[in-house]
Amino acid sequence: MEAVHFGAGNIGRGFIGLLLHQAGYHTTFVDVNEAVIKEINEKKQYTVVLATEESESLTVKNISGINSIQDPGKVIQAIVHADMITTAVGPNVLPIIAGLIAKGLKERAKTTNQPLNIIACENMVGGTSFLKEKVYEHLTQEEKTTIDNLFGFPDAAVDRIVPNQKHDNLLQVSVEPYYEWVVEEPAIKGTKPDVNGITFVDDLTPYIERKLFTVNSGHAAVAYVGHQMGYQTITEAINDEKVQEIIKGALHESGEALIRTYDFNREEHQAYTEKIIGRFMNPYISDEITRVARGPIRKLGARERLIRPASMYMDVTGKEPTYLAKTIAAALKFTNEQDNEAVKLQKMIADQGVQEALKEVSGLEAGHPLLKVILNAYNERGD
Repeated sequence: MEAVHFGAGNIGRGFIGLLLHQAGYHTTFVDVNEAVIKEINEKKQYTVVLATEESESLTVKNISGINSIQDPGKVIQAIVHADMITTAVGPNVLPIIAGLIAKGLKERAKTTNQPLNIIACENMVGGTSFLKEKVYEHLTQEEKTTIDNLFGFPDAAVDRIVPNQKHDNLLQVSVEPYYEWVVEEPAIKGTKPDVNGITFVDDLTPYIERKLFTVNSGHAAVAYVGHQMGYQTITEAINDEKVQEIIKGALHESGEALIRTYDFNREEHQAYTEKIIGRFMNPYISDEITRVARGPIRKLGARERLIRPASMYMDVTGKEPTYLAKTIAAALKFTNEQDNEAVKLQKMIADQGVQEALKEVSGLEAGHPLLKVILNAYNERGD
C-alpha cells in the first residue's frame, strides 16, 4: 500500500507517519525542507521516542521523500499511484499545496478509476473541507465533477502533543504516548483506509468540539493563567494548585456544555477530562507557555476554545462560567512582544478599553451576559 503524506515535520513524522508505517504503508513524504528530504532518502528510516519514563523507541521504515519544489512531477506521479493522501503542514500551507494536489488528482483521473481519499490532519476545524475548496479553485467544472465521483475529502480531528524539540539526529522526534485520529466516515470514497489508529464516525462535530473544548481549552487555561503567575513552561504551571483549580473548573464547565449539547456519557467524559489533565502533567513533555498561548486574538474568537464553551455553558445551565471567565480574563492580559497578536490585543485594550476590545475579538454583542462575567473576572486583580 502506498501513502503520500504532505509535511515531514515533527507531527508528520511522529504522528501520521508512524501510524501509516504501523498499518503497513510505504509512505512518501512531500516537503520543501531539502535537508529533511535528503535525510529521509539516505537513511530510509527514523526513530519516534515516546515521552515516558521508559522512553520507548519505535522505528519507522519503508519511507521515501520528495522535494515538491525541485520535483513536482514526482509528486504528481506519487499521487497517481497512491492508496491514501494525508497532510500535516499547518492550516496556512494548505492553499500552497492545493495546486500540486489538483494536478496529481487530474493526472490520476486520466489513468485509473480507483477511488482515493485525501485527509488533512491539521489543528483546525474542517481542515479537509478547506483543502478541498482550495484544490477545486484549480479545476474546471468538468474536472470537479470527475473528482467528486472518484475522490473523498473526509474531515478529521487529530490530537497528539508534539512539543518543540531539537535532536542531534535530524529525523528523530519525541511524542506523547496518547493520540486520537477521528475521521468522518460518510465522506470516504471506496474502501475505508486500513489504519489501525483511525476511529471512523458518522458525525465529526461532537468529536471536534470535545477535543477543542477539552484539550485546547485546558491547554489555554494552563498557559494563560500560568503566564499571569510568572511560569515559563506548562509543566511548571500545571503543578501549581491554583492553576489546577482553574483548569479543573474550566474543564468542568466546558464538559457540562459538551455533555448536555452532544449527549456524551458523563462518566466517560469525566475520565476523558482526567486523562487530558494527566497529559498536561507529563514531565517528559516540556512545552513553553508562550508557544501554547500564542495568537490570543484567534483563540478568543466566537467559535474558538474559550468563548464558545463559556457561551454554551451559560446557554445550557443558566449559570456563570466562573473558571472559563478567569481563563478568558488571563488571555486578555497576555503579553509577549514576540507575538504579533498579543501586541495588537494590548494596543486594542489600551485604545478602546477592555470591553470594546473583547466585543471586537469575540463577536459578543453589547448586553450579552457573558461580557459582564468576563469583565468582572478581568477586574478582579485590578488591571
